[in-house]
Amino acid sequence: MRDYRLLGRSGLRVSPLCLGTMTFGTEWGWGAPEETSFALLDRFFEAGGNFVDAADGYTNGTSERIVGRWMAARGNRDRVVLATKYSFGAAPGDPNAGGNGRKNLLRALDGSLRRLGTDHVDLYWVHAWDGLTPVDEVMRALDDAVRAGKVRYVGLSDVPAWYLARAATLAELRGWERVAAVQLEYSLVERNIEREHVPAALELGIGLTPWSPLASGLLTGKYARPDAPGGGRLDALAQSTNPAFAKLFDPRNGPIVDAVVAAARALERTPAQVALAWVMGRPAVTSTIVGATKLSQLDDNLAATSLTLPDDVRADLDARSRPETVHPYHFFEPAMRAMLTNGTSVRALPR
Repeated sequence: MRDYRLLGRSGLRVSPLCLGTMTFGTEWGWGAPEETSFALLDRFFEAGGNFVDAADGYTNGTSERIVGRWMAARGNRDRVVLATKYSFGAAPGDPNAGGNGRKNLLRALDGSLRRLGTDHVDLYWVHAWDGLTPVDEVMRALDDAVRAGKVRYVGLSDVPAWYLARAATLAELRGWERVAAVQLEYSLVERNIEREHVPAALELGIGLTPWSPLASGLLTGKYARPDAPGGGRLDALAQSTNPAFAKLFDPRNGPIVDAVVAAARALERTPAQVALAWVMGRPAVTSTIVGATKLSQLDDNLAATSLTLPDDVRADLDARSRPETVHPYHFFEPAMRAMLTNGTSVRALPR
């Protein structure tokens, strides 16, 4: 994994895979202890990875502490492209200890820097749109953090496409730090961002860093189909109150998983490698976030960087997983576009 990419239109070089750290720490009843987390980080960097993604709320702050102690032990802070996030509440009952406002941003950033044992992060994400804070306040506060030397680049995670476009445009027009990247869920079973977010990222020069590219493990093939004899592990997920898990039970996902497993068998690869290779080859994707609790899982993910899907395999997976065309997107299909050009051929410059 020595093929680095620029993050959007910035000059920051990142590896094609990014190591997510939500699994670092056992406070949530699952995850990897510190010793295993150190081993995962070591293996990732030995393979050429340099991009690590954290958040202030992961395992109640333990994840950031583990990453900080690992960097201190290895003496490699300058080699790490270190990202973390803020937005979610940290103090029940305190309305200003959560959300995207300036007060919470500064509180959260200083807390993350203490836990990480560093004076700056390379990329600071808004973790999620709060639906309340004016976008100009958010972007100006992020710009202030950059000018203060505490942040090098800024990004947005889990935001509406209109918000992403407005934030990027305001920053560009007012001379604030531009949005370098956007982090969103993206996989063969979750392609809804292709309607608005991906075109926005391409137009605005923003790098896309997908999370959950394996759909919570569904695309590894480890879950038996619920219609299999005796049921399957998806039955339990279907009863989950967590919508991220419950939506995996969608009946349309079964044939997609089957296609991934069949492609993996034909290519003599694993389903996870096929699913990751598909995501890494999509437009606007810069670095894809993977997580692991075992070295074997990470090794499987790392092997995906050497896989280029044959055109016929990619086309088949594209067709099987393509999201439904809904209003107003049918107006943008080739047949409708021809009506706008009176049947002539018009070529645009590539973006």
